[in-house]
Amino acid sequence: QVRIVESGGASVQSGGSLRLSCTASGSAFVIYEMGWYRQVPGQQRELVAVVSSGGLARYVDSVKGRFTISTDSAGRTVFLQMNTLKPEDTAIYYCNVRDRLGDDEYGHWGQGTQVTVSS
Repeated sequence: QVRIVESGGASVQSGGSLRLSCTASGSAFVIYEMGWYRQVPGQQRELVAVVSSGGLARYVDSVKGRFTISTDSAGRTVFLQMNTLKPEDTAIYYCNVRDRLGDDEYGHWGQGTQVTVSS
């Protein structure tokens, strides 16, 4: 059973910074990607940033240059450094961990952490 624990969500003013953390434990498989998605009520969940086990990162265009995704050396914790936050960044942020065993791939979600940016 994979356990995902997120932290770091908070309320900040526009222009502020936050750092989200997500730690995955209990996976017996190979983690090949970790990342962050966000969702506003009534809208679809969207990819914010993901990073592969090889260090390749992808970002949604709206956060490029402001957000940075990284992992720890063990590849079990993923961070999202969010700078110059804007009100439109307000959402519930979900951690996603993907692992695989052979040809079988699995995705695991965290419970979500609220980020609120006020103008």
